[in-house]
Amino acid sequence: MTVRALCLSQDDLGELTRALAAAALPVGDLQEPCRTFFRLDDEGGPIGYGGWEGRGADRLLRSLVVSPSRRGQGLGRSGLATIERMARQAGAARLHLLTTTAADFFRSAGYQDADRGDAPPSIRASREFSSLCPASASYMIKDLASA
Repeated sequence: MTVRALCLSQDDLGELTRALAAAALPVGDLQEPCRTFFRLDDEGGPIGYGGWEGRGADRLLRSLVVSPSRRGQGLGRSGLATIERMARQAGAARLHLLTTTAADFFRSAGYQDADRGDAPPSIRASREFSSLCPASASYMIKDLASA
């Protein structure tokens, strides 16, 4: 199965915002700079959305979400692999994330639990890290070079 990623412009963020809000994921900072979001599609149509925040080697994976009608088909893993590949191509060496509901999913995809205090300054400075996600959220990292 081939998953395609269509880069969203600032004008295209309405669909993303609705999908994230429906999944109870943060939407308060989507319009801020240094965010790259994608609509994920396959031959069956739209799968969901995902992206990252930041520049440089360390980036924050942002809100991977699969449309309710497409869940349970392994598309989350395929979409995540597509986002990771694109992040590598854009110069990322590591993806960081915060999650309150999907830690097991991300662990099964090679993300490792980490101490929030060890996060790089660029990650700690993000709104998601500093205020949008609760302190109880799992902080995880994946080294993309070894993926």
